[in-house]
Amino acid sequence: MLSRAQILDAVWTYDFRGCDTVVDQYVSYLRRKLAAHGPSLISTRRGFGYMLREPDGPR
Repeated sequence: MLSRAQILDAVWTYDFRGCDTVVDQYVSYLRRKLAAHGPSLISTRRGFGYMLREPDGPR
């Protein structure tokens, strides 16, 4: 589970002064791209952050 702040710190590695909803926008882009390959691998826990889960079924 990663919060927006943790993602911003990991991506920019400096004090990012932009809008923190930029993470939401990029997660939305990732979800759209991954949707072509099956169910969503990115889960959102409101108030906590984002979580990447393992795909279902054989690999």
